Amino acid sequence: MTGLARTLLKAPSSVWWYLTELMGDTAYAKYVAHLRAHHPDAPVPTEREFWRARYADQDANPGARCC
Repeated sequence: MTGLARTLLKAPSSVWWYLTELMGDTAYAKYVAHLRAHHPDAPVPTEREFWRARYADQDANPGARCC
């Protein structure tokens, strides 16, 4: 397989990875992995609880958002 063919085959997965990271789709999975690695005794919130807390924090501390 040539380098160009390999690049063309990898491009869709790279775009997909970028978009999911940009939109935060993997935030819960990353949070759970961090929690289990660094705080194994802490209870793991459900995905719904995680997103509620995340959005509540964003609303309370908007940071550099425009709206």
